Amino acid sequence: MPNSAPRSILPARVWSALAVLLVVGSPLRAQVPSGQQLPSPQQAEEMLRTQPQLVQELRQRLMQSGLTPDQVRSRLRAAGYPEDLLDQYLQGADTTEAATVGPHTIDAVRALGVLSDQSADSLQILDSTRVVSDSMRAVLDSMKFARADSLRADSLADSIAVLRGAGLKLFGIETFRRTSTTFQPVQTGPVDENYRLGPGDVLVLILTGDVERVQTLTVTREGFVVIPQVGQLYVANLTLGQVQDQLYSRLGRVYSGVRRGPNATTRFQLSIAKLRNIQVFVTGDVVRPGAYQMSSAGTVLTALYAAGGPTSNGSFRHVEIRRGRALVDSLDLYDYLLHGSNPTDIRLQSGDVVFVPVHGGFASVTGRVIRPAIYELRPDETLRDAIAFAGGFQPSAGQARVTIHRILPPDARGGSGRARVVVAVGADQFAGGVAPAVPMAPGDSVTVYAVPDRQRGYVTVRGNVWVEGEVGFTPGMKLSDAIRLAGGPRPDVYLPRILVTRVRDDSTFVQLRSAFTDSTGHVRDDLALEDEDEIRIFSRTTFQPERYVAIVGAVRRPGRLPYRTGMTMRDVILLADGLTEDAQLQAEIARLPEDRPPGTLAQTVRVPLDSTFLFARRGTAAGGTDGPTEAPGSAGDAPLQPYDNVLVLREGEWGLQRTVAITGQVKAPGRYSLTSKTERLADLLQRAGGLTREAYAGGIQFYRPYRNNQPTGTDRLQPVLASDGTRRDSLRAGVPERVGIDLPRVLEDTTFRDNLILASGDSIHIPEFNPIVLVQGAVSSPGAVAYTQGKNLDWYVNAAGGYTQTADDNHPYVTQPNGEREGVKRKAVLADHVPSPKPGAVVYVPTRTAQEPGSNVVGLLSTAAQLLGTLITIIVVSRR
Repeated sequence: MPNSAPRSILPARVWSALAVLLVVGSPLRAQVPSGQQLPSPQQAEEMLRTQPQLVQELRQRLMQSGLTPDQVRSRLRAAGYPEDLLDQYLQGADTTEAATVGPHTIDAVRALGVLSDQSADSLQILDSTRVVSDSMRAVLDSMKFARADSLRADSLADSIAVLRGAGLKLFGIETFRRTSTTFQPVQTGPVDENYRLGPGDVLVLILTGDVERVQTLTVTREGFVVIPQVGQLYVANLTLGQVQDQLYSRLGRVYSGVRRGPNATTRFQLSIAKLRNIQVFVTGDVVRPGAYQMSSAGTVLTALYAAGGPTSNGSFRHVEIRRGRALVDSLDLYDYLLHGSNPTDIRLQSGDVVFVPVHGGFASVTGRVIRPAIYELRPDETLRDAIAFAGGFQPSAGQARVTIHRILPPDARGGSGRARVVVAVGADQFAGGVAPAVPMAPGDSVTVYAVPDRQRGYVTVRGNVWVEGEVGFTPGMKLSDAIRLAGGPRPDVYLPRILVTRVRDDSTFVQLRSAFTDSTGHVRDDLALEDEDEIRIFSRTTFQPERYVAIVGAVRRPGRLPYRTGMTMRDVILLADGLTEDAQLQAEIARLPEDRPPGTLAQTVRVPLDSTFLFARRGTAAGGTDGPTEAPGSAGDAPLQPYDNVLVLREGEWGLQRTVAITGQVKAPGRYSLTSKTERLADLLQRAGGLTREAYAGGIQFYRPYRNNQPTGTDRLQPVLASDGTRRDSLRAGVPERVGIDLPRVLEDTTFRDNLILASGDSIHIPEFNPIVLVQGAVSSPGAVAYTQGKNLDWYVNAAGGYTQTADDNHPYVTQPNGEREGVKRKAVLADHVPSPKPGAVVYVPTRTAQEPGSNVVGLLSTAAQLLGTLITIIVVSRR
């Protein structure tokens, strides 16, 4: 794209895509703060013109993306951009030509996937106040933060944590990293009377009363304002109050009504319409040192926000304001960060220098404090100040244990190598929960430990009470008091024993016991409890065996049921959701014998059932009743005993229809229900009307579904219900396996073995004649080969290009159109057995799974000849 080509001015939302091209997917992603003002197109073009390094970085990122020039142009075209939009940045372009990033360029790079949305949004740069300094870039590069944001560097706090290895953030360092126009002082609006005027300020003088006039006054470079009919007035370095005092005398000479007091007939009001800009210098250990243009109402905080605040090496406790060679004032940023106050009232002037020196020493505060962090301490500050900076103690803080890990200064280490010590602050040094004034040193690490985890002042009540758990312990508490606080015992409480477990001072346990007098909770021996006692109350139900009855067979939901005294056969069948449709009106009960002789496991009892048990077989009668009503003492309503096993017998010959599908070249294809369990293939073909003229009987495809290596038709079919409750087709699902059938022989002789008995789920397809043989597997050209009568498998393989180098030519096989499989048998001496495919067959050549040793016929014959010669020699020698 030529540089001289005219470029359309796009909206600011498009220019917001001009981003620092950083590596996509880095561990940290820079984010643009919400509410950030976007640059105008003119400002963005000027920025790019003055910063040619962005063009070079754009070229570099495109080269590192791994995309070829053709791929770049193709993606640009697919994304709706001109395909030559990025030609001047691609590999091989003339880098000596001054290339300028156009309004579409970064959007196009983002469309290629080289630039993420987060990276694109991070280039909302307007001036040098938003450019990361070289020192900051070095820190980020050392941390491998390849996607650092030039607008905000709040990730610097995380980098400090990594560098220090303590996992703590430097207190206050994130505050100045979120650049926003919210911190820029306004150019218009009211100011206090102490504001000093200077060249560039614009004043508004309003006269009301006898004279109605509004005049705009601009302070000249010489410090004067010119008032019509009044003359020149020097206002430089004067406050608004001082200028108003001069106006009373100067305006009074021209307008007689201007005077002080209530008798004035002409009044005036002086305000500032626009503040002038000043230039201040921020230097020292700040993120972005340099010269900054700001409003004359700006303060030291304004300058620090613009410069990104102090670095990890800068001081937060002593920020200097210098004017010329003099130190005007200093600022402790902790007053602003901790209390929100700005004690200095110095207003910056043009040429002032804000200097951030190196910090005076850090100390970390960790553990059970409100705000763990790294804090800068002055030489006169103590442990009390450090704890106060951290927000004070947490409620879980154990003030009895606070330690200070200290690195001794070189002159205090001595020759023994004793450089690190631990200073313990005991509980006796804390007065009223206030930390003591223990002197601190640079590099100290304060750790506030938590109170012990052991809980005191409770007893635990467990077992057969209404509310289990811990209850508060009070001196003199009795066993009955704790049980009452736990809601009291349940009605089935075990009265003879209550266990109380007590912990001794040596951490051993002692067992105490008591008992209930009745189920109301009265205790026989009301023991005096101690702290951390555990009370265990038992239930009579716990000691009772879990009695049950089991029901299986022709019921809808077989399984175990809890035994209830008085339970009968009808109750159990109702709880099992009734009988199934194949149930007999007979059940067998297997019951434990009373005397249990050796070797006897159970005694069986046959119980007849009447028609009232067949709930599902009775339709609704005209009178609205469901079948016959239950008569008291009806047959089969036998009482049951614990551990009875009930078996409801099934009708062995009962079953649902078995369905078989037949498709293809038959006169009446469809899904047929078998008429008997012995119906065969020939019978089904006869029911389907026989084969059509186009049928290819030799290509029958017979499939039988299998589940768990068993044909699905061998077990009893279950009804399959649709979502609306109606019965659907009962064809069983399974894994279909093809069965080889010689259908022409079956049609000629129904007693032939391939006239199989059909099973539920069988699928039969009679195809048309197919004069093709399909060759698959390890051949040079897999595909279809026209059928040629009398040709064997090897001939069809050669017709498909022959065997490949990895083909297993000893084990190819053919699947005949009727499903039968025949394999090749290679022989060393005699002729090979090679099957001949039929029309519609599939030839498959497998691949060798391992390197098989080749046959060495010559070596074998040589060995046999040597053995034969040796044997003849032995025979000749023995006859002599």
